[in-house]
Amino acid sequence: MALRVLIIPDKFKGTLTAAAAAEAIARGWRRARAQDALELLPMSDGGDGFGEVTSALLQAKAQRAQAVDAAHRTCLARWWWESRTKTAVIESAAVIGLARLPRQRFHPFQLDTLGLGALLRRAAKRGARRCLMGIGGSATNDGGFGLARALGWDFFDREGKLIERWTGLAQLERIRAPRRQRWFSRFVVATDVENPLLGRRGATRVYGPQKGLGPRDFVPAERCLGRLADVVRRQFGRDFAREPGAGAAGGLGFGLRAFLGAELQPGFALFARQAALEQRLRAADLVVTGEGAIDRSTLMGKGVGQLARRCRQLEIPCLGLAGAISAGAGIRRFFAQARALIELTTVAQARARPDHWLERLAEQVARTVQNRQRRCGGSGDGPGETGRRRAEIRRPKAETRKRSEPAVG
Repeated sequence: MALRVLIIPDKFKGTLTAAAAAEAIARGWRRARAQDALELLPMSDGGDGFGEVTSALLQAKAQRAQAVDAAHRTCLARWWWESRTKTAVIESAAVIGLARLPRQRFHPFQLDTLGLGALLRRAAKRGARRCLMGIGGSATNDGGFGLARALGWDFFDREGKLIERWTGLAQLERIRAPRRQRWFSRFVVATDVENPLLGRRGATRVYGPQKGLGPRDFVPAERCLGRLADVVRRQFGRDFAREPGAGAAGGLGFGLRAFLGAELQPGFALFARQAALEQRLRAADLVVTGEGAIDRSTLMGKGVGQLARRCRQLEIPCLGLAGAISAGAGIRRFFAQARALIELTTVAQARARPDHWLERLAEQVARTVQNRQRRCGGSGDGPGETGRRRAEIRRPKAETRKRSEPAVG
């Protein structure tokens, strides 16, 4: 029986874009089940790849602008423009992304978000009424300080001296706003996490280590961001630091709220609206998703986890493919099958040839669906067939192998 399969992966970070992952899954699936109708829908929840995924949905055209990266090195950065609705699409990682920097060469105390200002100015000059920005994958932890400076905000210490590096924010006393504070009629920021700015679940302690912050850096970094939040609250009367997503991208979520009046939205919800995802899901018999690692964080607001939850609500079987999968009953509840590349090969090989191994894994999973349909005697396409096709793809009794290897991508 032919199935309508929606292939909707996120990126496999550091190895495959969402589009490349979707293509690899489709190639493997077709080898096992050529009769199925496949729809490929690469996904982004606001992290790396947001620009390409969102621009494809909007049919926006790629643009380039001169900017500086997080270390203030000159770079040419991409953004996207959709002329009919005058919408600009910006991905912060295209300018200040961690992937743009040599590994371990720069410490986050040396980095900031200044370079993003060039893209916002270019979009505004083009006449953008709406701006959509994804802010995952950043190298920075400055609370949006650099971006604010690029757009005309001034920060003064207790002696009235201008603060030029975010590590001086512990001495912040006063902020001077520029004449222009509103750059777009609507500014929507997609966040892939819901963390506040400060504290145990804040930007510094949760995401700082992956950017190079060590335990000894937490206190001074938190002191700087805490002082910034205090002065913003005192001068502008709003406690942005506690809002969900304020801690995204090293506090850039906070800065975009405080200095540009942006709306923070869960990245998956924004993607779902742009892609008319609900309609696509209801038309599908089976959903195949994936990302670099499926683990506990997958179910904490990430796109793959949100998708799996919605599939469960709609009673649509959802298959999860990943570089590696961490064991956990919570994960099992949301996927009809959850399979990892490291079941087929080593971590090193999976990183070296991720498209090849993802293709192989997808083929193997598709064959298990084929075998299960045969056991159930599935055929025909009469009334109620969608529900029956979905029921035939429930979790096999035999669980897959070990899943505690390190993440791939």
